[in-house]
Amino acid sequence: MPYLVLDLEMTGPEPDYNEIIQIGAEIYDDDWKCKGEFLSNVYPENEDAFSEYSEKIHGISIDDLDEAPMIYEVLEDFEKWLRKSLFLRDQDSLKGIVICGQSIINDINFLSYAYKKEKMQWPYSYRMLELHSISQYAFMILENNGKKVPRSLSLANVAAYFGFEREGEMHNALEDAHLTAKCFTELFGLTKRMTIK
Repeated sequence: MPYLVLDLEMTGPEPDYNEIIQIGAEIYDDDWKCKGEFLSNVYPENEDAFSEYSEKIHGISIDDLDEAPMIYEVLEDFEKWLRKSLFLRDQDSLKGIVICGQSIINDINFLSYAYKKEKMQWPYSYRMLELHSISQYAFMILENNGKKVPRSLSLANVAAYFGFEREGEMHNALEDAHLTAKCFTELFGLTKRMTIK
């Protein structure tokens, strides 16, 4: 089953008011081998929802989005990219894809709202892998075995535990998707080394 590691940048926290302004993703096969990556900015229809707070996080200004495609174009391109990366035909379903990420329910909420707003059919299942939850469980086991683990389970902290970090201060959706995938790979690798007595 393919794993879609997804990260979105938005104009704020509310899917029914704020909008997606960047989609970054990597697609992996059953063995967690990367089959492709995707990055696109998105022009926000509701410019009033563009907040200074969110700009401080992602570093994308409204001017940076002047030439960006609209969300319906990006969603179509995104589905085409998935099919091409997975060698699927146009009529093949995307329902087998597991959507993965850090606090991924938030990204899924924004993405599904965008599909609904554009009157496009949601092509995925709602199967997901949540990095925060998996990290919390794995780190509880490690801590109970005398290992030092991070207190906060932000993407930056989980990544730092495994020796990874962002290249810059700002969030970039593709870089965060890549960092998230590396964390998943490390966490899954732990399962091969953990034993139950």
